[in-house]
Amino acid sequence: MMKEKRIVEKVKQSKTQPKSNRSIVVLKLVGLLSVFLAIIISGFVIGTDHIEANMSAKNLSPSLMHPFGTDWLGRDMFMRTLKGLNVSFQVGLLAAAASAVIAFLLAVFASLNKWFDHLVTMMIDLFLSVPHLVTLMLISFVLGGGLKGVVIGIALTHWPTLTRVIRAEIMQLKTAEYVHISRNLGKKRSWIVKRHYLPHVLPQLFVGFILLFPHAILHESAITFLGFGLSPEQPAIGIILAESMKYLTAGKWWLAFFPGLSLIFLVALFDAVGNNLRKFFNPN
Repeated sequence: MMKEKRIVEKVKQSKTQPKSNRSIVVLKLVGLLSVFLAIIISGFVIGTDHIEANMSAKNLSPSLMHPFGTDWLGRDMFMRTLKGLNVSFQVGLLAAAASAVIAFLLAVFASLNKWFDHLVTMMIDLFLSVPHLVTLMLISFVLGGGLKGVVIGIALTHWPTLTRVIRAEIMQLKTAEYVHISRNLGKKRSWIVKRHYLPHVLPQLFVGFILLFPHAILHESAITFLGFGLSPEQPAIGIILAESMKYLTAGKWWLAFFPGLSLIFLVALFDAVGNNLRKFFNPN
């Protein structure tokens, strides 16, 4: 009797644990998304008058009035950093969304037949064998840099890993019985993709999209720092870090420290959101 009671208690715990796990994950997601939205909305609210030059307040160290200090033109670094994070968010959103769409389309393309599957697999291996940053710099340089060049470059270099995951899911779906029934009933391939493939891989696509965000933001900042990304007049984090290199030897450490730390915080925030979304879709 005691053994049976223990078994029943274990079964009850296994049934209730996923629900409790999901509730904890939802609370974490709400907190993380609240912080993220506060950063993004503040970036949209900040106007050009908040980051204009003020020569009477140049090179001030961090204080209550200027938490991140001011630069050599007297611009408030806290405002510039928030504006830069907003620019990084826009680039990451466009590039990660485009990469997710490319990954899904190539995965569907690979499911058509063995020849197309071999072609897509070869493309994945080819892009993964070349460092992202080198390919991204070349594409951005060819397209003339700027927002368009950076977004297209990131979108064309960040799809391979997600394509491999989505392709494996669709290959399993092809052998499912309900897919065979739909095909035997004369349903078109586009109908099968829309009604069977897309709903099944949508959670993986969404999580992949979230996890692509940090890579897109870091690579945008890296090539902008090297001079192949966004134009100098935009308050991007990469531009702020590149400009601050001239003043670090003069002891102006806050010009690079706080923007770099904020970028790492934003990347860690996205990574935490992606991991919690993964736990939400799979509580066990």
